[in-house]
Amino acid sequence: MLRAILKSGALLFVFTAVSVFFVSLTQTSTKDVIIYNEKQLLIQRLGELVSGYSNDILADKYTKTLKLHNVIQVVNIYPAKKNYKIFAYLIEHTYPNGYNGDIRLLTGVGVDKKLLGIRVIMHKETPGLGDKIELKKSNWIEQFLGLSLSNPTKQNWKVKRDGGIFDAFTGATITPRAIVTATYEVLELLNKPCLLSKTPCN
Repeated sequence: MLRAILKSGALLFVFTAVSVFFVSLTQTSTKDVIIYNEKQLLIQRLGELVSGYSNDILADKYTKTLKLHNVIQVVNIYPAKKNYKIFAYLIEHTYPNGYNGDIRLLTGVGVDKKLLGIRVIMHKETPGLGDKIELKKSNWIEQFLGLSLSNPTKQNWKVKRDGGIFDAFTGATITPRAIVTATYEVLELLNKPCLLSKTPCN
């Protein structure tokens, strides 16, 4: 009886060890693939917002740790240059209050502080409703092109349901509200010289 129990325990141990080994091997082998795919997605999104730059935009990235959207977060900033002169910034940031949590965004802004556009890098919004913030699902997110902190006015930087000018999705107001709010708050931050320089942000 004891021998049978020990044999079963040994087999269970071997099975567990082998399973852990293969899970670890799978995670290790797919980690590089995941990182590569994330990098390619980022490059694609950058290219959708700005073109004609001559610098290595990924290598020129710098980061800021600051309070944005009421949370302390690391913001990645990609300067786009032509003839060694910056003509646009692409700001990667996270808005924490989507319908289902974090929405990772890339906001493009020219040196004139007008929007070049917005792209979604990551989200968990509801398929068929909130996921219309993706360009492949709808063109809703293209409406921000050319807007700025003062155009429209502050009171109009809201979805129509809240008295602003931006359309919402049928059955889903929280997600478009999140994008509008996140965009306005990034534009507000651009008024502080710390974001686009090496000055610490308080």
